[in-house]
Amino acid sequence: MENNLSWAEFEKVAMHVGTIIGVNEFPEARKPAFQLSIDFGAAIGIRKTSAQITKRYTKEELLNRQIVAVVNFPKKQIGKFMSECLVLGAVGKEGDVILLAPDFKIENGLRIG
Repeated sequence: MENNLSWAEFEKVAMHVGTIIGVNEFPEARKPAFQLSIDFGAAIGIRKTSAQITKRYTKEELLNRQIVAVVNFPKKQIGKFMSECLVLGAVGKEGDVILLAPDFKIENGLRIG
C-alpha cells in the first residue's frame, strides 16, 4: 500500500455521524441496495444515498441506526436517484458491507477525525 495521501488531503474529507431516518427498497439498482435518508443534524441537514447493504441488514435494522458517511463528495446520479453522501463500511470477502458506526448514541453531525 502506498502512503500517498497527505494529511492536508485527509482533512478535506468530511466524515460525519448521522442517523438513518428513512429506508426504501431500490428495485432499479443494478445490485441489491436500499435508498437511505440520513439526518446529519442542523448544520448539514438530511442527505439521501443508496447503499448496497442488503446482505447484512434489513430495513427495520437500519432505521434509527447511527452511521458514518462522507458528506462532501459531489452528488452522484444513480439511475433516477441522486446520491448526496457516501455511507462508510468494511467490505467482507463476499462483498457484504459492515457499516461503520459509533459505539454510543451521539449527536448527529459530529465530525470524524
